[in-house]
Amino acid sequence: MLQISNRGKQMPPSPIRKLVPYAEAAKKSGIKVFHLNIGQPDIETPPSILDAVRKADIPVLEYSHSAGNESYRRKLVSYYKSVGINVTHEQIMVTTGGSEAIMFGFFSCLNPGDEVIIPEPFYANYNGFAMQAGVKVVPITSYIENGFALPPINEFEKVITENTKAIIVCSPNNPTGYLYSRQEMEALKTICLEHKLYLFSDEAYREFSYSGEYTSAMHLEGMDENVVLMDTISKRYSACGARLGALVTKNKSVYDTAMKFAQARLSPPGLAQIMGEAAVDLPASYFDSPKAEYLKRRDLLVSRLNRMDGVFCPVPGGAFYAIASLPIDDSDVFCQWLLESFSHNGKTVMLAPATGFYGTPGLGKNEVRLAYVLNVKDLSDAMDCLEEALMQYPGRVQTVQSEFAIGNRQ
Repeated sequence: MLQISNRGKQMPPSPIRKLVPYAEAAKKSGIKVFHLNIGQPDIETPPSILDAVRKADIPVLEYSHSAGNESYRRKLVSYYKSVGINVTHEQIMVTTGGSEAIMFGFFSCLNPGDEVIIPEPFYANYNGFAMQAGVKVVPITSYIENGFALPPINEFEKVITENTKAIIVCSPNNPTGYLYSRQEMEALKTICLEHKLYLFSDEAYREFSYSGEYTSAMHLEGMDENVVLMDTISKRYSACGARLGALVTKNKSVYDTAMKFAQARLSPPGLAQIMGEAAVDLPASYFDSPKAEYLKRRDLLVSRLNRMDGVFCPVPGGAFYAIASLPIDDSDVFCQWLLESFSHNGKTVMLAPATGFYGTPGLGKNEVRLAYVLNVKDLSDAMDCLEEALMQYPGRVQTVQSEFAIGNRQ
């Protein structure tokens, strides 16, 4: 009998997408499903960047340079300068989405058996990328009670071994929405320099920072050799389907190594790079409207959640995600139950169980991630569904809120 590879068997399924069959079945039965499970914005993709592709005069759609079109990389230099990051076009590599940037970073900097430390809860696909690279993820737990702030540096020190080679940070964070402060980023700098670690910085949501100043890993002085920045236009311009990202680093050895992987896949998407160039030409004011819209949605979501009995949700400082603790026995069971067995006025809500965002087994059992990517009316209706569901759910449990949680309701 033909066998599936061990790699294939070990590849974790997406906790964000694993409930899709249940959602599809609910829709076929006539139930409207509010999708708060995935970060797919409903903000309109800027028409001008789509027009740039439509109007492009392309006799032959050729391969681009493996690092991406030089014209696009030069434009990205000006974009990064606008956010306080000074790089050259030869330090930017265009990738097929942010996902490829992360994989190139893993493949270029880490050997099989190496360890990478990640504050949890973390973007679930880091697990898949680590598995492909043969790398071990070492989680450091952050807690909902303090809004998922960066764990104390001594917690990092406890797990550093001779195999530790990198730390990954995502700010603003997916899945928590936490925005790391300058002080927290400086603390990461100190430990990376002391232990000679790479700092992988996932900065997909930098434009959507609400509660403070955004600090890039590339704003940290003395870290040129350590920082590998992973980026994407997916969320910035509501262009997830373009599959266009970037790996940015001043470490020439890392860049040259990543180039070999880039050459092996030939080139990043050609039409998407035309979109990307046009996107850089958008005025800085473009972000005012989507940012204001996400803020309205955040405030509605957090307010509604914290008014529900037994629910606590800290206020996210950025991105468009929040994690909430619910009075439930098992978030995986609850999220499936919402789609299989519950509806309110012909509607239900799809959430992502938080268990899939933790590396430590057993954590996240009473937490869910919500992506506030729907308009205010739909978001309000989704909260109506969730509130009713929590009253009907057979596995509802009694909870005792911490003083921190209670204080944040007031």
